[in-house]
Amino acid sequence: MHTSHAPTGLLEWDAQDQPRSLLYNDLYFSREDGLEESRAVFLGGCDLPHAWADRAHFCVGELGFGTGLNIVALLDLWQKARPPQGRLNVFSIEAHPLPAHEAARALRPWRSVAPIADRLIAQWPDAARGFHRLDLPELHATIDLAIMEVGEALTRWSGRADAWFLDGFAPALNPAMWRPEVLNLVAARSAPDARLATFTVAGGVRRGLVDAGFNVARHPGFGRKRERLEGRFTGEALARRPALPRVAVIGAGIAGASLCRAFGLLGVPVRVFETTAAGAGASGGPAALAAPRLDAGLGPGAALFAQAMRRAINAYATTPRAVLSRHALQLEVGAKDPKRFATIAQSDLFEQATMQRIDEITTSARLGEAAPAGLMIDGAVVVEPGVLLEAWLPQIEEGRVTHLRAYRSGWILLGADGAEMARADVVCVAAGMATGDLIPTIALTPVRGQAGWAEGPTWPIATLFGGYVIPTRNGVMFGATHDRGDADVDARDADHQRNLETLRLVLPELAER
Repeated sequence: MHTSHAPTGLLEWDAQDQPRSLLYNDLYFSREDGLEESRAVFLGGCDLPHAWADRAHFCVGELGFGTGLNIVALLDLWQKARPPQGRLNVFSIEAHPLPAHEAARALRPWRSVAPIADRLIAQWPDAARGFHRLDLPELHATIDLAIMEVGEALTRWSGRADAWFLDGFAPALNPAMWRPEVLNLVAARSAPDARLATFTVAGGVRRGLVDAGFNVARHPGFGRKRERLEGRFTGEALARRPALPRVAVIGAGIAGASLCRAFGLLGVPVRVFETTAAGAGASGGPAALAAPRLDAGLGPGAALFAQAMRRAINAYATTPRAVLSRHALQLEVGAKDPKRFATIAQSDLFEQATMQRIDEITTSARLGEAAPAGLMIDGAVVVEPGVLLEAWLPQIEEGRVTHLRAYRSGWILLGADGAEMARADVVCVAAGMATGDLIPTIALTPVRGQAGWAEGPTWPIATLFGGYVIPTRNGVMFGATHDRGDADVDARDADHQRNLETLRLVLPELAER
């Protein structure tokens, strides 16, 4: 269990304005020229750009993200020498991330790559433990940054790298980064014939790489370092990634639209099938709140929700007109809430100060009527689903898919009359309760949730209390019922009154309005 924030920004600047790690007492890059060092040691050491010639996809793994300089050099080369239709994926690991302003200062000397450095800094992730995705569609690239210990990151990552930059601090100063277990995980996450490059030629590192399945050789080093190491993976690995798959998405709500956006960022075209129209189901309301599920257990589930919130908010923020309001307030309405919220606020799953407990005086002042204490969630947002659907969905193919039939390595989509509608290598089913009709092995239980909304009344911030009230573009939305086993979707007056009563118990003045 992790309950405290990892140290961040632990560096100092020397007289030459060079960043030095206080944790490892080592420089982040060469005094001679860090950019040229990255190009010589890592890009040249992995035979780039030749290694990615004629490749539709290329993946680079890195141990030691640091200032991001290696990745800036990589993106600069990718921009200049990208193969036609090529896409770059980067997976990098950093246990002690720098804040954005420190990274910007470190990268400032190299004006030739300033536009790319600026793009990276603009999406620089916070220090919350977990996986962070940085989308760079204009560069046909995606970066996944794991902020955690290297062994955990490599164990949890399921990708395969075509090239590795091993750039942790020196083995004598940071032995945990170079231990045999880590090098074996690097091998396990390597594509056939993967390249590898590192600045160190330490005997323990060379032996560990050979034992893991790499052929390694010394080469002239950069600057004051006499030698560096290059390697090629010779061990067993999964086959190379095939050509772009044919993808079908069934369902045109937020889930289906999010899938289309994600595939689009990977350069994969998608066909979308929907029975009626986009947002016809639960995604058809005037507003929706994106906030994490609050889990004081701080286990894998809590980590997933925290990561999902970061990813969602970043995606919504890049969509014009999608965000209606920011922040949310979770009120303390249960006896266990104060202790639970305190645990969550201190967790390193979220960026420091993202979760803050506030007293009833503060909540009442913020809401404009008497309210209990609560947890302020600074990262939450209220969005307008229709804007997201319009921005993320391609042309919808109307028609009900009633069956999926396996064939070879793919699927045939069949309509109600048994006629073939499409063939796909990958099918994503995002059809609400209808998902169970297409995949009978999934056991789904319906939960009916009716919400209501009204034009006119205003509300300053999304507020949760067992029920919720959130601002819409023209008023407020409130709810919601939660009835297990009920699949009926018709609106009920009784449920509307239940929602008003739930609201009245906590915020009676708003309920009256």
